[in-house]
Amino acid sequence: MKVLVIGSGGREHALCWKIAQSEKVHKLYCAPGNGGTRLVAENVNIEANDIDGLLNFAIENSIDLTVVGPEEPLALGIVDRFQEKGLKIFGPDKKCSQLEASKSYAKEFMKKYNIPTANYKSFNSFDEAIVGLDEFSYPLVIKADGLCLGKGVEICSTREEALKVLEGVLVDKKFGQEGETVVMEEYLDGVEASLLCFVAGNRIIPMESAKDYKRIYEGDQGPNTGGVGCISPSPIFTDELKDRVKRQIIDRMEYGLKKEGLDYSGILYIGLMIVNNQPKVLEFNVRFGDPETEVLLPRLDSDIVELMERTIDSTLDFSHIKWKTDSSLTVVLTSKGYPMSYEKGYEISLCDDLEEGIILFHNGTKYQGENLLTNGGRVLSVTALGKTLEDAKMKVYRNVDKIKFYGAYYRNDIGQQLQAY
Repeated sequence: MKVLVIGSGGREHALCWKIAQSEKVHKLYCAPGNGGTRLVAENVNIEANDIDGLLNFAIENSIDLTVVGPEEPLALGIVDRFQEKGLKIFGPDKKCSQLEASKSYAKEFMKKYNIPTANYKSFNSFDEAIVGLDEFSYPLVIKADGLCLGKGVEICSTREEALKVLEGVLVDKKFGQEGETVVMEEYLDGVEASLLCFVAGNRIIPMESAKDYKRIYEGDQGPNTGGVGCISPSPIFTDELKDRVKRQIIDRMEYGLKKEGLDYSGILYIGLMIVNNQPKVLEFNVRFGDPETEVLLPRLDSDIVELMERTIDSTLDFSHIKWKTDSSLTVVLTSKGYPMSYEKGYEISLCDDLEEGIILFHNGTKYQGENLLTNGGRVLSVTALGKTLEDAKMKVYRNVDKIKFYGAYYRNDIGQQLQAY
């Protein structure tokens, strides 16, 4: 079969890497792809938000399965468009994608179906939001309602900081229509965990747990990023916690999807904060997470194409998903200055003597002739499996310095032991 993967980041490279291992696939494309995806797929020069271009390509090339990586095309309704043409596509439709595309919609869904989350209020007026500040203490979380490429969330320590953020979003319109509404919510102090799930006909089937590291500096300091490291499984995800997540979140989520008349098919990412060993939902994403995908797919022992087909057909069951017992860890090499301003176009030197078992997923790279160049804030994810998390960690850190480019930076504390909260 012919498969098309949409996107250009580390998540899409990991998806291509795993899909290429399927005996079902004889031709794999990635649009637009990056310097890494071209190693396992044929890159196609079509942007991920060019729905018409992608649809025409799928029709003209008789694509049997399209896999959507990023959130923007899902929010734009790419699944609906493909399905109208009778094309098989993996991902939720536009209506279901509101769970990520609108934070206020997601919060209202959680409130309606009693899914534990932070207390919140939504505002679309600067003056009303100022009054609303009096209902919260600090630190305070302010989120632009729509998709802002991971830059729409601010943690404010003082009222002055909050006023500045609200002015930027609601008055200066820094996020355009994606910031016409803001969600103001209480700050949750705990440990983050990520749970990705297959959803087949509203039935939610969790994958193995993961934990990503969002802050740029060691010790979880500095500004938030798209994720600069990740581990799987998460040590805090005990059997007791899994049971609570199922009863308090997954079961209620399934009920809510049915009651709302939704038909969810694809991936649901549940971002959790564990507070006093109690799970609360930070956010929903409607696609594979990045960098969670880079640690989960190396642990997956099943044919991912078969799982995706079963998801689309609503025949997926827990028994179809097999996992390796190994742990996995990834460290992300970033460009100097990320997540603020940074430069691109620096040559990357990849050492020939990387240890066996090291997997390099490309986040932001491109080839110029035969030269591999940086092409993003997150550049490469250095990944390894190990019998234990410590084994995987030691293998990654023995090799990460062998990769060179100007201004390369990474955290040294990915995978440090976590406590249950």
